[in-house]
Amino acid sequence: MAISEDLKAKILRYHHVEKWRVGTIANQLGVHHTTIKNLIAKTCVEKSDVFKQPSIIDPFLTFILETLDQYPKLAASRLYSMVQERGYEGGPDHFRHMISVYRPRSNAEAFLRLRTLAGEQAQVDWGHFGHIQIGEAKRPLMAFVMVLSYSRKIFLHFYLNQRTANFLRGHEKAFKYFNGIPRVLLYDNLKSAVLERKGDAIKFNQTLLSFASHYHFEPRPVAVYRGNEKGRVERAIRYIRDNFFAARTYNDLDDLNSQAKTWCDVQASNRPCPEDKTQKVQDVFEKEQPHLITLPDNPYICDEIESVSVAKTPYVRFDLNDYSVPHTYVRKSLTVQATLKKVTIIDGNEVVATHERSYDKAKQIESAEHIEALIKQKKQASKHRGQDRLTITIDCANEFLQLAATMGYSLTSTTKQLINLLDDYGATLLEEAMNQALIKKVPHPNAVRIALQKISDEKNKVPLIKINHTDKRVNEVVVKTHALNNYDGAFNLKSESESK
Repeated sequence: MAISEDLKAKILRYHHVEKWRVGTIANQLGVHHTTIKNLIAKTCVEKSDVFKQPSIIDPFLTFILETLDQYPKLAASRLYSMVQERGYEGGPDHFRHMISVYRPRSNAEAFLRLRTLAGEQAQVDWGHFGHIQIGEAKRPLMAFVMVLSYSRKIFLHFYLNQRTANFLRGHEKAFKYFNGIPRVLLYDNLKSAVLERKGDAIKFNQTLLSFASHYHFEPRPVAVYRGNEKGRVERAIRYIRDNFFAARTYNDLDDLNSQAKTWCDVQASNRPCPEDKTQKVQDVFEKEQPHLITLPDNPYICDEIESVSVAKTPYVRFDLNDYSVPHTYVRKSLTVQATLKKVTIIDGNEVVATHERSYDKAKQIESAEHIEALIKQKKQASKHRGQDRLTITIDCANEFLQLAATMGYSLTSTTKQLINLLDDYGATLLEEAMNQALIKKVPHPNAVRIALQKISDEKNKVPLIKINHTDKRVNEVVVKTHALNNYDGAFNLKSESESK
C-alpha cells in the first residue's frame, strides 16, 4: 500500500514520541498493521530503540543476532525452531516480524543505465506463451525474441520448442530480418547458450560457438544477478505479451508467425524509441543498420540431427511420431536430419527416406513404396513357406513344382491349391495323386484333384475334416504319416495274450 509523506510522519511520531503500539496506530489511522511495521523497520532508528517495552524475545536476542550475523539469509522459520528448542514460547508470526526488524540488510545497489553503440549489441531470449494443440499433441509455444540494443528494433518468431536447432533458426531469421549481424549477442543463462557456469568460468554450447564463428559475432552471457544488462529483451517480451499476444486469434503456427512479422514491421517499429522519444524505432534502425556486420553468402545448417534405431518394424521414431523406411533397414542404426518442414532419414551418405514432418503425436507417416515393398516381400515369404511345407511332406513335390514352372504354371497358385489339398486329404493320398499327375506329365492342381477323387472312391475314403486354428503355425505343422502295419502287429499280440 502506498502512503503519503504526511501519513508516514504521523505514524513515526505516534510510535516514537507518543509510544503508541502498532495495533493502536493501525486502528486510529486505518492503515494495515503490516504497512506500519514495515515503515518502522525501514526507518533509520537503532534497532534497540524500536521496541522499548520488554518482550519475551529479549533473552534470545544475543543468540539471534549472532546467528544472523553468521548466516544473514537463514530463514525465519528455521531460526524460530532453533529458539523454540532453547525455550522460546512466543508465536511464529510475532517472531517472524521481529526477525524482519533485526535481520541485517545489505545496501541497495544502484545500477547504471547502459548505453550501446549502433550495431554493437543485441539481446536474445525465449518467452513462453502457453501451449498449442496440434492433433493429439500439446506443444509448448515458445517465442524467440531478439532486440537491437541501440534502436530497440524487435524480431519475433514462434517455435514449438526451445531446442538448440530452433534457437539457431531464430538467429538466422533475425539476421535476415535486420539484414545484418550485431557484433555482440547477449544471453541470459540459457541452456541453448551456456551449458555450465561456475563463477566467471563459463562453458558455452559448442554448437552455438560454431554458429557464432560462422557469423562472426561474440556470444556473451549476462553477469549473475545483473538483470539490468538484459532489460531490453525482457521489456520487449513484456511488450509482446501486452501489445501483440493478448486476445490474439490465429489458425495455426504459420498464421501466428505471419501476424508477428506484420506487427514487428508496423506497430513495434513505429513506436517511439525509448532512447529518443522524438524519433520512431524504425528511423533509428535505419541509421543503425549500416553498422551491422554483413551477412555471409552461405547460411549455417540449422537442421536437427539425431541418431535413431529401426526395430523389427520398418519405422524410426522422431519427435513423437514414426516415419517409415524400407524393410531392408530393419534392426539397423540410421540418422534423422530434419528441417521445420521435412524429415530425411540417412544411412551414411545414402538417403533412405524423405517425409513431410508431422507435429502431431503417435502418428505413422508412411511412404507407399515402403509399404508395397514390404507387402510384396511378405507374399514372397508366404509362398516360400508353402513350398517348404510341400517339399518336406511330399517326396515328389520338388519334381512336381519344377515341371509346373517349366510348363508355365503359376507356382504361387499351384502351391496354394496343393496346400489346400494336403489339408483336405492328407499326405499319403496327395502324394499318390501327385505321382499319377507326374506320370501323365500334367503338373496341375486340377489333375491332382481328379486323381485324388478317383483314389478316394476306390478306397472308399472321404476327405479329412479341415480344422482352421487361430494360430497360423498350428495350421502349418507338418505331420509325417506312417504305415499302419506296426499297429496291426501290436493288435495281434494283444489278441493272443487275451486268449491265453
